[in-house]
Amino acid sequence: MSATATIRVRHHAAPKPISSEIYGHFLESAFFGNIEGGVFDEGSPLSVDDDTPLRGCRRDVIDAFRDLGLPIVRWPGGNFTSPYHFEDGIGPRDERPRRLELAWGSEETNRFGTPEFLSWCEAVGTTPYLAHSARDVDEAVRWVEYTNYGGDTDFARSRRADGRDEPWDVRVWGVGNEVYGEWQMGHRPVERYVHDASEHLRFMEQVSPGLSFVAVGSERQEWTEAVVRGLGDRIDYVSLHLYAASMQLVDRSTEEWEAVVGQAAYFEHAIGAQSDTIERIRGELGFTRPIAIAIDEWNCRHLEPSSWPEPMPGDDGGIADRGLLPEPSAAEREGDAGSLRVSRYSPRTLADALLYAGVFHAMHRASQRPVPVGMANAVNLVNANGVLAVRPDGVVRTAVFHVWDLYQNHTGRIPLETAVTAPSRSLEMRLGDEHLPSGTFRTMPTTVSLLDVSSTTDADGVLRVAVINRSASDAITTELDLPEGWSTAGATVRTLGVDAEDLFAVNSLSDPDVVTLSDEREAAFGTDSSYTFDAHAITLLLFRA
Repeated sequence: MSATATIRVRHHAAPKPISSEIYGHFLESAFFGNIEGGVFDEGSPLSVDDDTPLRGCRRDVIDAFRDLGLPIVRWPGGNFTSPYHFEDGIGPRDERPRRLELAWGSEETNRFGTPEFLSWCEAVGTTPYLAHSARDVDEAVRWVEYTNYGGDTDFARSRRADGRDEPWDVRVWGVGNEVYGEWQMGHRPVERYVHDASEHLRFMEQVSPGLSFVAVGSERQEWTEAVVRGLGDRIDYVSLHLYAASMQLVDRSTEEWEAVVGQAAYFEHAIGAQSDTIERIRGELGFTRPIAIAIDEWNCRHLEPSSWPEPMPGDDGGIADRGLLPEPSAAEREGDAGSLRVSRYSPRTLADALLYAGVFHAMHRASQRPVPVGMANAVNLVNANGVLAVRPDGVVRTAVFHVWDLYQNHTGRIPLETAVTAPSRSLEMRLGDEHLPSGTFRTMPTTVSLLDVSSTTDADGVLRVAVINRSASDAITTELDLPEGWSTAGATVRTLGVDAEDLFAVNSLSDPDVVTLSDEREAAFGTDSSYTFDAHAITLLLFRA
């Protein structure tokens, strides 16, 4: 069979490494079983039972994430950040206040607070990223004092009383969350935010020099411009929040599959626009301090009719049975914003897996920009559309758990130039989950290649070529043109999604390996150095010099 596509791989002249922290994660308190009933479950026989701050943390969750590896985790939110006071979550658990929580309208027990989160990070082996509301500079300073100060102040003593003698030395701090949005407590104009954030940076740095700061950015160019102008010589990251949208709960068609996996192109477009804006302002003002983008919230939101019964967690890892659901209306099928809500317990699917892989490829390519993506934190780590679904009887390593495993643990950090010629699809690409005033999705006419490829290597000299075949049904035979020193002889392969019979397949406690990463095996190449990439799958080819 003759090749219908080509992949050409060459070395960059001076490659900049891909940051490992693009594979980061996110935990939000009071959010659909993210913490309580997820990471933390004091009533479970599967939880730690000792006198340390880890008491009540699920052992099976810790073990799963030790296996995966977590480079960095953001906490306590998210929207939860804006009304949060860290002092509510320190000291003896039984003496902590129970608060009406204003981000999600629930009651927050505060039994999982700063000592628990930081102890959990240490147990898992990850870097903590703490996000402050940026509403009270003194509170921000005292939080840094609690975590990082080694002296004999009241807050340093409080940390010691909470089980930690030496400072935690938390390095990464967010200064506000989505301050541009009216849904945030502390919502304010950008000029006010820049003024407030500047004071926060000054005094937090005074307590613990050398911190890394994440400032609030936005897809709105004028907001990001003002933030970079005011803070660009003192911050390390500008945030960007991006969400894809899926209608797969009401539409499991090939067209919906293409709409979901094609939204990786929307992410790449948004990353490029943010990078260009930051670099332009830095150039105008002569800033030399490196800045990176932190995509510290991103995910694919599964939307469903608001008329359906509220989704609840099912014992097997997905949504609990809701009986016979009514047929969606025409407006609901067409994605009308007024008739839809986010389904927080919808499990991650094969379609999500290929979308996430495409986002990783976009971040790999952005590593060569003057302003790269330096960190990303997917929403969420546990439950609530997360990487792990936690239930009373165990945990489900979802389809996207295996995508993280594939890219974080089996690709390299040195990117190579990759040129692809392949069949493509023309579609109205969704620009995330935003809607027009008419209620329909914002879209843009786009041509999306059916093959998306990222090539990397590392100090071990192994060339890794990761290939996403976005076609729902067709394998694509492709000729590979490799750099000097590598050949197809002895090449091996791993795949994800090849054996799935459903485009929206999911894993569950009863069937945990529907979408999983295959073992490494010999790769079958044609005589003309061609390889056939299976439909609706991710393929990782490994070439050893």
